[in-house]
Order: sequence, then structure tokens, then C-alpha cells
Amino acid sequence: MEKVDHIGIAVRNIEDSLPYYTETLGLKLLHIEDVQSEQVRVAFVDSGNVTLELLEPLSETSAIHTFIEKKGEGIHHVAFGVSNIQERLNELKEKGIRLIQETPKAGAHGAQVAFIHPKASGGVLYELVDKTGRVK
Repeated sequence: MEKVDHIGIAVRNIEDSLPYYTETLGLKLLHIEDVQSEQVRVAFVDSGNVTLELLEPLSETSAIHTFIEKKGEGIHHVAFGVSNIQERLNELKEKGIRLIQETPKAGAHGAQVAFIHPKASGGVLYELVDKTGRVK
């Protein structure tokens, strides 16, 4: 793991949540996009040393929708930047670490992403993000 890439925060509605981050906290909105592979709309907010990713579910089948229904809004995951994501996933699998995805899929900004199961990491959902091999 190279660094913390971002912290994912589940929200019911980005439009309603953004003013807290941009107006109250004075942070800068970087980008908003839909990520169809996860059925979410994401807003990236620059907090200086780490980016915050606000995640709004686009459908009731979204994992973010399920998360909010069970736990409410709040921190959803911590994402680590990696290179060679498939190699990292293979290494984790060889170590017996339970993964949600064994192969990466398309994430925001065309990055490749995969998640480590929270049961393998003390209850924390970790995402691996590889921006070096962007999906076209």
C-alpha cells in the first residue's frame, strides 16, 4: 500500500451534503461523477492531505444504499493507492485474506479498484485503487 488515496463517506444525497463540506468546512469540490460499476454518484472533496469521497447510491441495489439502510450515513471505507493492483490482490489472496473482488473493476476517474472484505481487516472496509492502469 502506497498511501491513503481517499476516505469514502456514505451520504443519502450529495447535493444536500456538499454544502457542509464546501461552505461550512471551506473545502474544495474537485469532481462529481457516476460510477456505474458500483451504482453510486461520487463527489471528491479536497481536504488538504487526503481526498474525501462522498458516495450517494443511485439505486436500491447499490452497496451504499444497503450500508446507509443498516448503519446510516458516515464513513464507509478507507482507500489505499497501489500500483499493479492485480499483483496486490494475488498477494493478499495467497496470504489468506478474504477479498470482495479477486480481479479489479472500473472505479471513479477510470481507476481500477477492488475491496478487501471487512471480516479480514478488523471490521474496516478497505479499497485498493490503482490509477496507473486506468480503464479506458
